[in-house]
Amino acid sequence: MPASATGPGAGGGRGQEPETADATAAAVDATAATAAELLAEVRACARISKGTYRTDSGSAKATVPVCGTTDAVFWKADMDIDCDGRKTKACNRKTDPYFLPETAFQSSRGEPLDSAALPHVVVPGPSKLWDYRKSGLTGGSVVAVVYRDRVRFGVIGDTGPTGIIGEASYAMAKALGIDPDPSTGGVGSGVTYIAFKNSHISPIESRARAQSEGAALAREFVGRS
Repeated sequence: MPASATGPGAGGGRGQEPETADATAAAVDATAATAAELLAEVRACARISKGTYRTDSGSAKATVPVCGTTDAVFWKADMDIDCDGRKTKACNRKTDPYFLPETAFQSSRGEPLDSAALPHVVVPGPSKLWDYRKSGLTGGSVVAVVYRDRVRFGVIGDTGPTGIIGEASYAMAKALGIDPDPSTGGVGSGVTYIAFKNSHISPIESRARAQSEGAALAREFVGRS
């Protein structure tokens, strides 16, 4: 079940123009933190959520905790596709029956984010289970997403149901090699989300800044700063 935005939205108008360079698919960097290195840092879970989350609205059990380290918050879940925000050829009511023309966080122009162009992650709305704001996170916080041997960087761009976790934008899924179709895509498990505390990208829609800052934070996280 795709997320429902809980923040303000603005219909119509121009969405932010995506940067032409695909910053999430940056050239190979010998200093970059690898998927294996990042996963090694999140093997053990020091749970910070008061309970666990379901991965889908129809899940029988809640099995996913939110875990914390000194510098980051992480969870290991599935990936559902968030196509909410700016209406595009990829994201609209025809491609996504749950489409909403808004996101919880907005672009520097005060408009909904473009889920088809901007790699971003959805966090559960604040609840008794966990309040992302109390973990040093907000819209624009940097997130590293690991799937198989791939690492891609983005931002927190939307909020979803308070009891469900494991969702990212069309663009994030595509960057990771996951089927981004909002109706039939996604993946059932194997995705690790690492959100860096007290980080912030401005403007939120800058893929290049998310990539450069994410790469730097990831190196620090694995002890290679």
